[in-house]
Amino acid sequence: MKGYIEGNIVNLFDNTIFFGAIIFNKGRIKEIEYLGNEQEGVSYLMPGFVDAHVHIESSMLTPSNFARMAVVHGTVGSVSDPHEIANVLGVAGVEYMIRDAENVPFKFCFGAPSCVPATSFETAGGSVSPAEIFELLSKKEIGYLAEMMNYPGVLFDDAIVVEKIKIAQALNKPIDGHAPGLRGASLLKYVSAGISTDHECFTEEEAAEKLILGMKILIREGSAAKNFEALSPLINQNFQKMMFCSDDKHPDALVIGHIDELVRRAIAAGNDLFKVLFMACINPVLHYRMNIGLLREGDWADFIEVSDLKSFKVQKTFLNGDIVANQGKSMIEYVKPEIVNHFECSLKNTNDFKIQNNGDSIYVIEVLDGQLITNSIKTNPKIEGLENVSDLERDILKIAVINRYHEAPIATAFVKNFGLTQGAIASSVAHDSHNIIVVGVDDESMAIAVNLIIESRGGISAVSKTQKGILPLPIAGIISDKDGFEVAEDYAQIDQFAKTILGCKLNSPFMSLSFMALLVIPSLKLSDKGLFDGDKFEFIQS
Repeated sequence: MKGYIEGNIVNLFDNTIFFGAIIFNKGRIKEIEYLGNEQEGVSYLMPGFVDAHVHIESSMLTPSNFARMAVVHGTVGSVSDPHEIANVLGVAGVEYMIRDAENVPFKFCFGAPSCVPATSFETAGGSVSPAEIFELLSKKEIGYLAEMMNYPGVLFDDAIVVEKIKIAQALNKPIDGHAPGLRGASLLKYVSAGISTDHECFTEEEAAEKLILGMKILIREGSAAKNFEALSPLINQNFQKMMFCSDDKHPDALVIGHIDELVRRAIAAGNDLFKVLFMACINPVLHYRMNIGLLREGDWADFIEVSDLKSFKVQKTFLNGDIVANQGKSMIEYVKPEIVNHFECSLKNTNDFKIQNNGDSIYVIEVLDGQLITNSIKTNPKIEGLENVSDLERDILKIAVINRYHEAPIATAFVKNFGLTQGAIASSVAHDSHNIIVVGVDDESMAIAVNLIIESRGGISAVSKTQKGILPLPIAGIISDKDGFEVAEDYAQIDQFAKTILGCKLNSPFMSLSFMALLVIPSLKLSDKGLFDGDKFEFIQS
């Protein structure tokens, strides 16, 4: 369509703002006309925001429904790693995401998941071989090799890891990193393998070292992992090598904001406006060679209109010249998604969750709110009869992971800092393999919470002494088939159930729960095969 819009135009390539007009036709910018100096009281036209690393599946939405919500906040594209659905369905899951994304004009750059299954220490529903990596990276929709979480494989020259990296290099595709806490000689080898980014830094010193070695650092603020405060001091000196990302963002949080939140915070903290916007709008597009317009003549007409350069209230979002969000309302239509799944699991009973006391002390996973890393504690268990049980006084609760792909014994352990005073919460969103994970005060509540999920073939659930609730996730057991705004309301309700009725103290109970099975993040996690030491990369018990 043809279009003409006036406003204060923000040029991020020469750090200027002027009053002008954007003239576009057939989806592209035909001309940017200078009309004078910046004017007060006039809205601003600027490139749209890009999420530089996100697992869309963690929003519990399909790509099309994620896009419907993201454009409201001025996001025009995302670098999307379909690692989660690939762990459930393999390459078919990646192809599902690409198919669904075609329903909307949003600019997705999908990655080829590099670590499926993520480790050999858990049961996944799918796998992605080097040959399949080549096939994926040969597709126009796949722009990069997604995060190489198997950093031990890089350090010890694992043959399959090396082959996947070489395929990406041969096809001239960027390689994303994932190396929390990696420093020194090990980091040097990891970077030397050709890995170009990292979104897992949790200290300024770690990020600074990676920047010196040439990595691009992503500042992450998701629903569970939040690293903005630690890393934002690096912005002004390193903005050309930094980006913003959400990584994992639940739907209720996506209603509130997206990359726009990080932009506001970064500028309010005293960082240079143009540097912050370069990170938010330009760097991801250039690094991943995304098909997103950057407000230049000849570019796609992808841009946003904001009220001012402090609040960044998004008034309109344009994609290919079409208005896709207007005054806080998405103009992208909801599309009923296709249902795909991989869920073979029988109902459980209370006996399945019992832990026999053997006279030994126990390892306890200590949750750190707002972080993916956990601590490892060793202590004496609370014993009732011949069993180790949850200890509410010390906030040490039972945790279990149930294989949802085939029948197998349940893995059990203990976890600290969830704060439940009754009942249980459970989820089939459990990184990386997405088995069922549950934390509870008693075995009966745990069994009920798990069975709610099994009956729905996926979901998140909460159970108290008198109530129970579930948000079904029928697509791969991790994604809803409903409209995103509806999912956000449903999620907010069950999140509040966990906090107000069950007493959970964590900022994002279900997001934190989902990461208790994430073996590639130290220090102590639980897979369906047993308790795992993420520092030594070996089981503590099996």
